[in-house]
Amino acid sequence: MRIGINARFLIKNKMEGIGVFTFEVCKRLAKLMPEHTFYFYFDRDFDADFITQKNIVAKKILPSARHPFLWKLWFDVLLPYHLKKDKIDVFFSADGYCSLNTKVPQILTIHDIAFEHFPQYIPFLHAKYMQYYTPKYIEKAKKIITVSEFSKQDLIQKYGVENNKIEIVYNGFSDSEATSNHIKYNIEQKYFIFVGAIHPRKNVLNLVRAFEVFKQQKTSDFKLVLVGRDAWMNNDFKTALKNSAFHQDIIWIKEIDRNNLLHLMKNAFALTYFSQFEGFGIPLIEAMEFGVPILASNVSAIPEIAGNAALYCEPNNVEQIANQMKVLTENEILYQSLKAKSLERKNSFSWDKSAKKVADIIVSLINNS
Repeated sequence: MRIGINARFLIKNKMEGIGVFTFEVCKRLAKLMPEHTFYFYFDRDFDADFITQKNIVAKKILPSARHPFLWKLWFDVLLPYHLKKDKIDVFFSADGYCSLNTKVPQILTIHDIAFEHFPQYIPFLHAKYMQYYTPKYIEKAKKIITVSEFSKQDLIQKYGVENNKIEIVYNGFSDSEATSNHIKYNIEQKYFIFVGAIHPRKNVLNLVRAFEVFKQQKTSDFKLVLVGRDAWMNNDFKTALKNSAFHQDIIWIKEIDRNNLLHLMKNAFALTYFSQFEGFGIPLIEAMEFGVPILASNVSAIPEIAGNAALYCEPNNVEQIANQMKVLTENEILYQSLKAKSLERKNSFSWDKSAKKVADIIVSLINNS
């Protein structure tokens, strides 16, 4: 069997949720299914570290598809040619896009449909493209994968997808993307940490405001560490950061390798994750891996993933967020309880389990085609 893989989000040292999901699942698929050949289709130069097994064939299809017009060209003109040429039996896409112009059975992963709920937080053309094509992709795909029960129900309610067409495959913890043993960041003071691309949906502006209130209420040397690239629509956030009375206590790290990220997470006092909307939230399980307590939004998939390892807040209630930060710093019994629950809950998530489930879906699809 020849299995095609959408590898567009496998970008060295720049992988976020979709890229991590693609890499961790697909490298395990190739290992689990050594008798089959996997064709990784990239849209740019790729790093050899992504080719982890002998049964992986890497191919570059240009031009790089990073704009709505090029998405259409890549998926509906260029990709079908290569799928046919390589005699692909099934195509697995983990980034929410698939081809409308191929007869090859497709498995489509849709992590969330934030573009339906918060279209104002992404570029206009991107939002319109996804709103128009996602229903078509869902209809075209033979099977849909999503990463939480919340996202599954969201897809059913928004698009009327049949329940048995969608499978839930959770994310797992990744420790295999490390690129350096050099630890660059050693922060002596206690600190809250946020991890994720900085854009309005991640709600980092309210986190900064809440941290200011927390510092005003509690005299301490606590820091706030923000780890994430400068994504888009961040003028208000940058202004608040610059004008904050506590800007010297806020550390923004825009680029970081895996070892340093995990080092910062492991040593954090707590993860702060007050996103407006998430289909999963990988930083939640990164925190759990190290028994780091979590302060999080009480919306979308976040309570499903964090469970009892978190204290929850309304994402737009700055005072409530600040108060929860204060409570966690003053209640040692609560803090230790959350640490223990965080370590216990990490066992619910495993890339090995995720990959095995995807492998079963691929085999079932081929057998029933």
